[in-house]
Amino acid sequence: MAQLLGIRIKNFKSLADVTLGQIGSETGDPLPSMCCFIGPNGCGKSSLLDAFGFLSDCLKEGVEAACDKPQRGGFQKLRTQGSSSPITFLLSYKVLGSTEPIVYIFEVDEINGIPIVLSEKLVILTKQDHKGVILALEQGKGIVLIGKKPHDVSLEDKGRLGITTLGQLSEHPHIVKLRTYVQNWYLSYFIPDAARKLPPTGAQKHLDRTGENLGNVVQYIQRNHKERFERILEQIRKRIPGIQKIETQQSPDGRLLLKFNEDGYKDPFYQQSMSDGTLKMFAYLLLLEDPDPPAFIGIEEPENGLYHKLLEELAGEFRTHAESSKTQILITTHSPYFVNALTPEQVWLMEKDENGHTQVKRTADMPVIKEIIEGGIPLKSLWYSNHFHEPRVRDAGLPARLLLKFRIHAGDEGNLRIEPENISSL
Repeated sequence: MAQLLGIRIKNFKSLADVTLGQIGSETGDPLPSMCCFIGPNGCGKSSLLDAFGFLSDCLKEGVEAACDKPQRGGFQKLRTQGSSSPITFLLSYKVLGSTEPIVYIFEVDEINGIPIVLSEKLVILTKQDHKGVILALEQGKGIVLIGKKPHDVSLEDKGRLGITTLGQLSEHPHIVKLRTYVQNWYLSYFIPDAARKLPPTGAQKHLDRTGENLGNVVQYIQRNHKERFERILEQIRKRIPGIQKIETQQSPDGRLLLKFNEDGYKDPFYQQSMSDGTLKMFAYLLLLEDPDPPAFIGIEEPENGLYHKLLEELAGEFRTHAESSKTQILITTHSPYFVNALTPEQVWLMEKDENGHTQVKRTADMPVIKEIIEGGIPLKSLWYSNHFHEPRVRDAGLPARLLLKFRIHAGDEGNLRIEPENISSL
């Protein structure tokens, strides 16, 4: 298992140059176990999540297949408009139990209309600030460290990452750990209609990206981890009144049915007739009870289809899971209710500049925001009142304690405003 300390993304869609967290031994705070990204439509939230998906797909399928996914549309649509430089990713991470940061960099470019891995590098930063190069490739050719000696390497396929191939060999333990780490990332694009499909019977350990195998995972958890499944049912009963029991049933033609028993009804309901919100909440709770959880989970807009009063509880579930396990969770959201369960250190605001490029800033680094929150003002109120975007709080030149008085005067349900009568009354 590994922990992501930071990431830098260059020339990927609107992410012309975005840095999050701590890169190598540079100053800055490492990314926390729970990260949440907010902002208006079109600010780059989906692109950020897809950047992680792109990296994972490059590892599993190669860069050409990753670029040509239907939602991406090819290399030229992925590269930031106006740029002729490669798409670049820099991951800074550490293996759990180690204190030495490891940096992995790879660049993707197009040659003769075909996307290739332009360069790739894996470096360990030691306590003496020395750089131990594990892997260094240019278009598939370069060196890899075996033991303490560098060896020449030449890869046949320039469209495959070196860590994909070399990460299969036990003599490259650092590369094996990186490949395993990225390969096991879980990126959720849950689609309720996919979860309503009837898959063939057969237990499966992990949810797929769309939730199409929801019933198969239920079958596995029921059989192998009954206590975990009982916890899921208890959580469902608390959040969705009326649900008594959830179980699987095999149809006559060998397909898997997910059966919901509700209070007041003799006959069960099946997944085809359950609401989007019920299926989504069930899927997320199932994900959090995975007996072999992934090191990284990315989820886009979990609030879609959920009752707003459930969102703060769901955010709390994600946060508790991230802080008590070895899993990092990255979520994008439009919901102030979801954000309210988090701290300023866990929330980043995304906006676009005048060039259409995404800019990202942690709310804990915004002037007076953290002080106001520590004074008892909910994070959702500041966001809902538009004070992450507008300069009026930052530029008012007033102490945060006065702003607190203004907010309390306005009432928790109203917008945060600085009005003349408020100022004269203090």
